[in-house]
Amino acid sequence: MITESLHALDHVRESFNTATSRRERSLIGQFLTPAPIAHFMSTMFEPKGQDIRILDPGAGTGVLFAACVETLISRKTRPRSIEVVAYETDDMILPHLERTMKQCESICKVNGITFHGTVKAEDFLLSAIAETSETFFAPQAKPFTHVIMNPPYKKINVKTEIAQRLYASGIEVANLYAAFVWLSVRLLENGGQLVAITPRSFCNGPYFKKFRLEFLRRLNLKKIHVFMSRNKAFGDDNVLQENIIYYAVRDKQKPKPVAISMSEGMDFDNELSLSIPFDQIVHPTDRDSFIHLGIDKDNLDIMQKIGCFVSSLGKLNLDVSTGRVVDFRAKEHLRQQPQEGTAPLIYPCHFLDGFINWPVESGKKPNAIILSSETSDLMVESGYYVLAKRFSTKEQQRRIMAAIYDPSRNKASYIGFENHLNYFHLQGKGMSDALAKGLALYLNSTIVDRYFRLFSGHTQVNATDLRKMPYPTKEQLLRFGSHVKDKMPDQETIDAIIEKECQIGAKINGLSSDYSFFNHFSFYPSKAN
Repeated sequence: MITESLHALDHVRESFNTATSRRERSLIGQFLTPAPIAHFMSTMFEPKGQDIRILDPGAGTGVLFAACVETLISRKTRPRSIEVVAYETDDMILPHLERTMKQCESICKVNGITFHGTVKAEDFLLSAIAETSETFFAPQAKPFTHVIMNPPYKKINVKTEIAQRLYASGIEVANLYAAFVWLSVRLLENGGQLVAITPRSFCNGPYFKKFRLEFLRRLNLKKIHVFMSRNKAFGDDNVLQENIIYYAVRDKQKPKPVAISMSEGMDFDNELSLSIPFDQIVHPTDRDSFIHLGIDKDNLDIMQKIGCFVSSLGKLNLDVSTGRVVDFRAKEHLRQQPQEGTAPLIYPCHFLDGFINWPVESGKKPNAIILSSETSDLMVESGYYVLAKRFSTKEQQRRIMAAIYDPSRNKASYIGFENHLNYFHLQGKGMSDALAKGLALYLNSTIVDRYFRLFSGHTQVNATDLRKMPYPTKEQLLRFGSHVKDKMPDQETIDAIIEKECQIGAKINGLSSDYSFFNHFSFYPSKAN
């Protein structure tokens, strides 16, 4: 809830913007924070500690640290003391900042909390460089428990003194905001918390690589908020920059799932959130450490639809495994064509119209594997299975491609699935034909493929990825299966079947504006505390 004092600061911001030139504010990278954003940012901090020391390195009117102070006081467990250090170099706005600091002192006094506030009318970058310098004569800076910031957005001229000072301090960045964040992190204590609103440009690209590496090395990224409309965060400044808000903690803990939330603008009460594994946000094999957000209006539509499917493989009593036959290791047991004493060996090349077309006489891959004591562990009993290709190329339209192994199409007691396939099974054995058909139809839908692409940065489809997908209920899968005859329906028909089920599910479960928890990728409505 936005308090009267924050509303008053918002009026100050609006008056200041009216009285000053947008061009002049842009020249110094100044974009004042609206009160709703300041309040939302303050709620991202987790309760911690009794003695709080807050840094606001580009304070403006002071709305950010004021929101932080009010939020800390409003919680059940209040701090014992609060200290605020606010930097600001704009002489015109300093009187407003001083008044905000005094208001915070008054609020804390009423609530029995010791308060000390300092306004520093000096360049934060130069001050922080001096305080974090590792030279013998450098003063030891007292670390902060909290940083809340909306730093200036402006490119750094490499020929300026500040650029050279930053470089000498080991800070190589292309924009002021990144330098502010970098130095603020250095001033945080271990376990200290940071909330910032900045452009999202640092998430990728070569110019911010060193900043990203330092950011991810020092901080445990926990929450990211994305604005779906690029001009809503600072609309009255006509800023078309894509901004994000993020919350991180300075510690060396192994990254956990990152909570990503989104809103159209400042309507945070209706924000939507999802929990994504850190290695899907920053791919472990990516040397550039791009931060993947992957959220826009189209993706939100996919999330809404996938939210209609609330089951899991575990609930369905199903599992998925990787094919056991590694052909180059079992080469001596493979045969080009089936013969007496062999079992079908299934490769991706046997996929045709959503079923397994076996054998393929003209193919390069062998069609059979000898049945013997040496190969028995590589086989599964004949039955209905759903197979999914493990690999695809970037050029292929689909990542997930599924097909049904129908045991009635050949007379075999056992089957071998090659290692380039994943196979869905019922406790190691086949499932009913209707269930297999329904599962294959679901996996071949556009919604599943787009959902998988949204959260997977690679072309490989691992069994682990498939286990963590949301799935329809058994009843839904059986309904899907009734549409599959001798071959899989065309893509348009598959998608129409899934779309209809989404509409039915939304009405029955009230999921039109709600989301359900899934095993790994969790969706839920979220409101600011």
